[in-house]
Amino acid sequence: MTEDRFYATGKRKTAVARVWLKHGSGDIQVNKNPITDYFPRETLRMMIMQPFELTDTLGKFDATINVNGGGMSGQAGAIRHGVSKALTQHDSSFRDALKRAGFITRDPRVKERKKYGLRGARARFQYSKR
Repeated sequence: MTEDRFYATGKRKTAVARVWLKHGSGDIQVNKNPITDYFPRETLRMMIMQPFELTDTLGKFDATINVNGGGMSGQAGAIRHGVSKALTQHDSSFRDALKRAGFITRDPRVKERKKYGLRGARARFQYSKR
């Protein structure tokens, strides 16, 4: 790995994001598309930018991101997780603030599997007395 590029993997639900950061002007590419094209919702873009804003590095890094699996929200969470981990590789002093904000911890919540004999994970079929 070169000194000017930082790599990390982020995960959320079933989404996995591979994040490469390098010093630049703040250009972010997600699956070879600009971030505004890939994430049309402003809230998801804000979620991805949170680690940069927290560490005062907004506009200082170019990010190349490959993400697959899950939905839009899970992918945005995975990217935020990966960006946070990559920023800690760049400067380990960022770790304390990012950890306190909860960006480094992998969110363990995933969908519970469906059980046999039931309609869903816990939902039962409607009981009919007659």
